[in-house]
Parts: sequence; C-alpha cells; structure tokens
Amino acid sequence: MSLLFSADSCAPAAFRRVLAVSLAVMLAATSHAQQSVKRVIDEQGTFDTGSQASQKRVTRYAQQTSELLGEYRITLQQLDRVRVYNANLAAIVSDQQQEIDNINQQLLDFESTEQGIVPLMLDMITDLRAFIEADMPFNREERIDRVERLEANMTNSDITVSERYRQIMDAYKKEAAFGRNIEAYEGTLPVEGVDTQVNILRVGRIVLAFQTKDEATTGIYNKSSGQWETVGSEYRRAVSDGIAQARKEAPPNLMVLPVPTAEAAR
Repeated sequence: MSLLFSADSCAPAAFRRVLAVSLAVMLAATSHAQQSVKRVIDEQGTFDTGSQASQKRVTRYAQQTSELLGEYRITLQQLDRVRVYNANLAAIVSDQQQEIDNINQQLLDFESTEQGIVPLMLDMITDLRAFIEADMPFNREERIDRVERLEANMTNSDITVSERYRQIMDAYKKEAAFGRNIEAYEGTLPVEGVDTQVNILRVGRIVLAFQTKDEATTGIYNKSSGQWETVGSEYRRAVSDGIAQARKEAPPNLMVLPVPTAEAAR
C-alpha cells in the first residue's frame, strides 16, 4: 500500500513544512554539487592548460638542449681542426726559423767570401785589360769598352757581387772564343802612310791580316814587332778567300795564309 500526497491533500501542515524543507535542502545540495562539479571542471581545465604550457616549455627546452649539444659537438670538431692546424703551423714556423738561421749563416759566410772574392775580381779585370793591350789589335775598342764596364761595375752598388763575377767570366769566355773562330770586319789602317778603309781578317789568334777594298795591297799584323806589314801579292787570293769564308760568302776551305815566324820576329 502506498500513500500519495498532493498540495491539496489533507495532510497535516507540519508534514508539508518538512517536505518543503527537504525539497529546499535537496535543491541546495544539488546546486552545491553543480558548483563543485563546475569548480572541478574549471580546475581541470586550468590544470590541462598549465600542462600544455609546461609540455611546450619542456619541448622547447629539449630542442634548445639538442641544438646546444649539436653546436657543442661542432665546436669540438672545430677545436680538433684548430689543434691540428696549429700543430702543422708550428712545424712550418719551426722549419722557417731553421731556414732563416741557415740564411743568416750563409750571409755571414758570404760576407767572409766577399772579402776574398772582390780583390780576386779586381785582379781578373786588371789582367784582362793587360792581356787585351798585349794581344793582336782586333776589335780593340769593343774589347776595351767591355773592360771599362767591368771596372765601373765594381763600384756600382746596384749590381750584386754574383752579377759582377758573372760578367767578368762572360768577358773571359768571349776572349777565349776569339782563339777558336774566324771573323772579317771593316776598319781603318795606315797603308803607305795614308789612313785607308780595309777589310780585316782574323783567324783565331794566329793570323790577323788586312786587304784594301781593291785588293791591291795585302798585309798582316806582326805581333812581335807590333806593326802592320805588307806581304807579297801571292797572298792576295788566300786573304780574299779567307775574308769570304769568314763572312760565309764562300764554303769553308783550306787557307794558306802568311804567318810571322820566330826567325822573322827576330
């Protein structure tokens, strides 16, 4: 059996008041529960938002840490390269210092050598001039000019000692070559007391002959007497052929030339 109550029932007034109070309490409890649930939901949302922010910070810190770790590794690699480079550079500097020391020692040795070689070069130039002046008078002006240039070089600070020595040796080589070749050139000689244009033939340092342009007069240089002397007409053709061969106007051939003998010199 059940009992139903309504507002218009005849239930006692006290019961209605109890019922009203119970309903009010139930409504208050429901409202409080709803507020609690809402507060929990809000707190959960706040917590979730904070968790997301924390997760983002953790992710960012992790990325930064990874980047820093990569940079650290690169820095270590660069440091290793720098160490290798510095070691190689130190070896190069050491080698260069040894080279500098060697050069300084060579300079000291060169200074000592220069003190001995300069007087030698001066003597060589003096001897060369004396040799040319005592030699047959061929290309005399050219050869003396060469000696004078060598003498001037010895007081020219712009020319190194090695270059002075090279030029001296070059002059000696040219003088030595005169004894192994032949040449013909034009010159002026006194013929019968008159300066005359002549062709001059040099055969090594054995024969120095001349012939006038018209081939009428032929002569030789007598080294013993230091004079030019005329010779017989029998040598005219030989000297003429020798001049042609020296100028490469005729093929090489045997030449019969007058050579002053020791008896003639006496």
